[in-house]
Amino acid sequence: MRFRSLLCMALLAAAIPAVAQQETGTLKKLRDTGEIVLGVRDASIPFSYADDSGKSIGYSVDLCMRVVDRLRQTLKMPDLKVRQQLVTSANRVPLVLNGTVDLECGSTVNNLERQKTVAFSLTTFIVNTKFITKTSSPIQKLADLKGKTVSVTGGTNTMQKITALNKQMNLELSIINGKDHAESFLLLNNDRVAAFSEDDILLAGLAATSQTPTGFRLITIDGMLADPYALMMRRGDAQLKAAVDAALREVFSSGEIQRIYDKWFVRPIPPRNVVLNFPMGDQLKRVIAKPSDSGDPQDYK
Repeated sequence: MRFRSLLCMALLAAAIPAVAQQETGTLKKLRDTGEIVLGVRDASIPFSYADDSGKSIGYSVDLCMRVVDRLRQTLKMPDLKVRQQLVTSANRVPLVLNGTVDLECGSTVNNLERQKTVAFSLTTFIVNTKFITKTSSPIQKLADLKGKTVSVTGGTNTMQKITALNKQMNLELSIINGKDHAESFLLLNNDRVAAFSEDDILLAGLAATSQTPTGFRLITIDGMLADPYALMMRRGDAQLKAAVDAALREVFSSGEIQRIYDKWFVRPIPPRNVVLNFPMGDQLKRVIAKPSDSGDPQDYK
């Protein structure tokens, strides 16, 4: 009887690892469909934007493809297909939540509010919110925007921050929401607004790829904390998050992250070979040395 009990316990113990390793959630979906759907943008330069063929390329897309490479290895699915699904600031979260998109590869801020509904990878970039205006404009500092009309892309973290800033500093701003960054920037280009607010690197990218790259200046917002970008996925999918973070840790620790970064922020980028000249900052270097998935801006001071 004792031998039989010990035998049952041994068999049960042997079965536990197999159960623990069983694919669930998105990994099971990938196994069943043979495809992973990446959420991409068309104008988030240089993170995720359309090239001349209409395919999205960029820093975040490259990082997502490193994740795909790792999934192909760990799942033993070398033929795992990749399909790009265009998303916007307004629909990116819903499309992740409803399963249309498996992993979002754009320019999405990881914050505590969003963490209530979706999950994020380790931080991949650090941004600061700023305004951009034309060099022909008399606007030199934030106070000069008082009473002006500005554009902010709808559905963004920036919209919440500028709305709060407007109230706190009594700027009396009139805010127009662009449907995407391209439209928000076009409003500035066409002089329908005095300035456009977004993350500094996105503004730099839009200006650099415009018809008049030297015709814009950035306006700093003193006291506003930096924000972390990350790859977005469904909440509660522990296996996918572990796989994504493992792939990013490998990219970070191997030094490949510097090569990917320089490709998009230091060297000429397609389609017009513009150079953003945006070297890696100390904040991001610290995150790469000590990876974090925190959505609290205080952790990135």
